[in-house]
Amino acid sequence: MQFLAIIPARYASSRFPGKPLADINGQSMIERVYKRVNQLFEHCFVATDDQRIEETVLRFGGRVVMTSEKHRSGTDRCGEALEKIEAQTGLKFDVAVNVQGDEPFVSEEHLTKIKEAFLLPDTQIATLVKPFSPSEDIFNPNSPKAVVSLTGFALYFSRSAIPFLRNQEQSQWQQQFKYYKHLGMYAYRTDILRKIVLLPQGILEQAESLEQLRWLENGYTIRVSETTTETIAIDTPEDLQRVLDLLK
Repeated sequence: MQFLAIIPARYASSRFPGKPLADINGQSMIERVYKRVNQLFEHCFVATDDQRIEETVLRFGGRVVMTSEKHRSGTDRCGEALEKIEAQTGLKFDVAVNVQGDEPFVSEEHLTKIKEAFLLPDTQIATLVKPFSPSEDIFNPNSPKAVVSLTGFALYFSRSAIPFLRNQEQSQWQQQFKYYKHLGMYAYRTDILRKIVLLPQGILEQAESLEQLRWLENGYTIRVSETTTETIAIDTPEDLQRVLDLLK
């Protein structure tokens, strides 16, 4: 099975402009992500809309493809990148893996688990979840939750704490139920990726601002793999400073 890893990286982040180029102990964030992913994937590309990011990737010896500035999501950017990379390389890929460009400590376990999901022939889209630790706040809307079926497929994603535990004090919910935090890594069979990028935004996605709900709403399935390894996403300059302090 031929895998393609794509790292979407845009410059114009509202909360942290130029985030992919942020310096982390002498390396740009995008270089750190790329080098980790490139260890496990023979074919790895950064997909960007900015010449500064393109130049940075080429400077450290990475592969990069330029994409439109108009994409609504990383998935849409991956869709365009897939077409350009296949045309450029002459290869045909079975699975495209969308790795977040703002997670410079993406783990080997995460990348391996999402690849292994496609050993099962009925996997259309794959993603990862991690159980919330007791110290984490399940009511934080910036940490999307996932509910998973007994057969390993996503039933729903929400910014709310789901399920609602009736007749239980909210302070006790985490002791009574195993809540899953959604980790924003996706992989798609390429024929499915080509279809989902054509879908219009749905009601659920607009309500929750979670793109994966568009796919569920249109009848696509998302296989979920569980990991115990935490990710460190950098969304703001304050997040970056916390990471730098941690590295010290």
